[in-house]
Amino acid sequence: MSYTRTFGEASGRNGKKRINTLVMKINAREPEIVKIRIAARTIRKGGTVAFPTETVYGLGADALNEEAVKRIYVAKKRPPDNPMIIHVANKEEVYKLARNVPKAAEKLMDRFWPGPLTLILRRSKVVPDITVAGLDTVAIRMPDNEVALALISESKTSIAAPSANLAGKPSPTTAAHVIEDLAGRIDIILDAGATRIGVESTVIDMTLDPPQILRPGGVPYEELKRVLGKVTLHPTVLTTKIKHLIRVRSPGMKHKHYAPNATVIVVEGNFGAVMKRVQGLADLHMKKGKKVGIMATDESKSEYHADAIKSLGSRKNLTTAAKRLYGLLREFDAEGVDIIISEGLATKGLGLAIANRLRRASGSNVVKA
Repeated sequence: MSYTRTFGEASGRNGKKRINTLVMKINAREPEIVKIRIAARTIRKGGTVAFPTETVYGLGADALNEEAVKRIYVAKKRPPDNPMIIHVANKEEVYKLARNVPKAAEKLMDRFWPGPLTLILRRSKVVPDITVAGLDTVAIRMPDNEVALALISESKTSIAAPSANLAGKPSPTTAAHVIEDLAGRIDIILDAGATRIGVESTVIDMTLDPPQILRPGGVPYEELKRVLGKVTLHPTVLTTKIKHLIRVRSPGMKHKHYAPNATVIVVEGNFGAVMKRVQGLADLHMKKGKKVGIMATDESKSEYHADAIKSLGSRKNLTTAAKRLYGLLREFDAEGVDIIISEGLATKGLGLAIANRLRRASGSNVVKA
């Protein structure tokens, strides 16, 4: 079998059982059925499998198996009050997992599935409490990725799958990122190369009228508004203040997310003013002896001076910026940067999702220029 590696985690003082993580290279367009069946068998037996989607890599387990879902929480060190998204391979599964599916939700499924859109619906009784963090709602999506769809179909069950990273860290867009965080903690990693979009799915609550976006993502707000007519944004989407929510209906709302080890500062405003403020903050922190990284764009990277300078791409190409975002945050950490100062981008289209992730990664440490 081509490209297989095994990683293990030695038993600790508490006698924790060692997990050997099998990594399999798999064809992204025509996934080898033998490898899919190995992973699907692991899912059916209650194991954990990291797999690619079009957005980020997910860590999957049988959504209807309480013990299997518990293994996701343990592997990720995920807070128990953070609900998961259930992934399906066909629309019929939605009617088993949810009840009272509104016509508007069906319209969105017809328009955007498979794709980076998660629907919040009323939960059916078959979904365990642990999968939805005790909520009366369930989050469901159909990924637009051949490996993911083949795995779900062959597993013969819906798959709960948050991002395949340690809780709070930048989401993984390559198998290498998954290995960095979870090797020795999960059973299998399917490596199909880099993901296409790079930020998570949009999450929209269809139990409200009008529907409300809880987390911006791969399907822009503007496209949802064109289909539904009226859509609102949850106040936490672009907040610059930490909001203490008791219960949330979507991942990425309550806890600090997407954060590297370094402190993140986001500078927003007029482009020229942003550049001046970014360099000023970099100079200030470097004088204090800090190692500073600047997350710039192609239009500005040559103008900065810092210990590490990386570009998200052109400010005119938000698709590239979304795809590069999490990888750059991890690269800064690998270089031992203490502080990352990032330019803010326009909040139209995918820019809304990028701005949301940067603000979450910074813990709402946002400077207005």
